[in-house]
Amino acid sequence: MYTEFLSFPAGFAWGAATASYQIEGAANEDGKGKSIWDVFSHAEGTVADGENGDIACDHYHRYREDADLMRGLGIKHYRCSISWPRIFPEGRGAANRKGLDFYDRLFDACLERGITPWVTLFHWDLPAALQEAGGFAGRDCAGRFCEYADTVTGFFADRIKNWITFNEPWVYSFCGHLYGVHAPGLKDLPSALAAAHHILLAHGESLAVIRNNVPGAKIGIVNNLAWIENATNAPEDIEAAKRWDLAFNRWFMDPLFGKGYPEEMVSWYGGNMPEVKSGDLSVIAGATDFLGINYYTRRLVAGDPEDRHIGAKQVYRPHIKRAEFEEWEWYPEGLYKTLRDVKERYGNIPVYITENGTTCDDRISADGCIHDPDRVEFLRRHFAAVWQAIKEDCDVRGYFVWSLYDNFEWGFGFTKRFGVVYLDRENNLRRIVKDSGHFIADVCTNNGFSVD
Repeated sequence: MYTEFLSFPAGFAWGAATASYQIEGAANEDGKGKSIWDVFSHAEGTVADGENGDIACDHYHRYREDADLMRGLGIKHYRCSISWPRIFPEGRGAANRKGLDFYDRLFDACLERGITPWVTLFHWDLPAALQEAGGFAGRDCAGRFCEYADTVTGFFADRIKNWITFNEPWVYSFCGHLYGVHAPGLKDLPSALAAAHHILLAHGESLAVIRNNVPGAKIGIVNNLAWIENATNAPEDIEAAKRWDLAFNRWFMDPLFGKGYPEEMVSWYGGNMPEVKSGDLSVIAGATDFLGINYYTRRLVAGDPEDRHIGAKQVYRPHIKRAEFEEWEWYPEGLYKTLRDVKERYGNIPVYITENGTTCDDRISADGCIHDPDRVEFLRRHFAAVWQAIKEDCDVRGYFVWSLYDNFEWGFGFTKRFGVVYLDRENNLRRIVKDSGHFIADVCTNNGFSVD
């Protein structure tokens, strides 16, 4: 059998990713305020298993254990996020020193073990007090974000150089404000579009703040991008796929790179559009140092006149394997195509794959191990897709697996497992490295992997 070793460029950043609400727990400790996810997850019927993030993975108390775990896996880059209400319990005002102290300890624990933190400022856990004042559907929230970013980046400027402003603006704005399946649980298109615009505005406005605080900072934003294809060559499917791409991908990419909002969708949204003031688009298009891409799947799209958002729906082909998270196809070719598309459309900017992974029905085997061959194969195929893109001169500089360990998966609670480390919720939240975790360890150590 022919085997080839796929080697990545020297200095390629292999890592794992997490998010504050999904792992930290300690929801009411040391002066932390409520986030919109604290509120949403405690409301009846919002989370599949009725769970919440009050304890989550208890990372707040076990961060040293988790840093040791990463070091044992050879992980040298760790993408995490800061909980805004842990720093500003009411969203603004005086900073909570105990909140800053936790991240102080966490970042030191990582650095002492040779692990470089990549810090996301906003991974969806908005202070509930700010949501009560309108949240990101109101323009004022962009200013509150800049105040928060100023405090946090200034405090950690001596140690943290890699900053991400926002994670997946599409998910936050549309899943939280149009579809109602994420916090804050709204179902209002104008609110979704306003939140999207104000997040992009806050990103742009915060760039100068962060650069002023952190000499040599590298600043990026993370967009979740899917590869979009029309289900058939019927005109209605072609047009539906185009709208999906414009609304899902390009609505959040084009403004960042000086192209403004896609005119086709501006016309489509009509009177639902938020106010875009003179100068907003120039602020949004401020130079970012890198783009984070979260890629999980292709979207195969057909027309759907009953869909009131973009007149489209996702369909599937039975011969394409899907994750246990059933709406997500296994389609590594889509990651390769997405990277090529970003390069051709926006220039060859530095890119990091900031999330990629899959869910499996993981179980502890009789030997005490977690064997997840599907996840290993999923990761191997997606790593190979990135390797191919790099060979074709796409400037991809790192890859963060989602996720380090099983965590609170938003509206799915603990029913979905993404981790390369198993969280044993029946046994004091014991961490068990899965086969995929051992695979990641080999990849990190060897800066590559073998394919048959």
